[in-house]
Amino acid sequence: MPKKLTFFTNAVKLPLVKTDIHPKYYQDCKISCACGYSYISGSTLPEIKVEVCSNCHPFYTGKEKFVDTEGRVERYQRKVEVARKAKEEIKAKVEKKQEKAQISSNVKSLKDLLREVQR
Repeated sequence: MPKKLTFFTNAVKLPLVKTDIHPKYYQDCKISCACGYSYISGSTLPEIKVEVCSNCHPFYTGKEKFVDTEGRVERYQRKVEVARKAKEEIKAKVEKKQEKAQISSNVKSLKDLLREVQR
């Protein structure tokens, strides 16, 4: 067993580590996976629930597995859909502006009409 570190101040022996500040350590912490596998380990928590463990993780099993825990794929698909709709709206606005500009370019001013009449 390692020796406890201490230092001396005016002939009073003081410990370097504070006592009663550390959380309780559970030697028999039960760790449960979403796949159903569970095992015992040590932790400051009495029970831990995990979504992926060494029995079901693709790195350890060699099998490809898609893990979507927080709906990230759906969230990404929603973002892509919103971006696509925004792009279509911008495209429609640009086309509408171009049509409006084309119509207004065909309309002649009074000055232009008078010049044509004089010729």
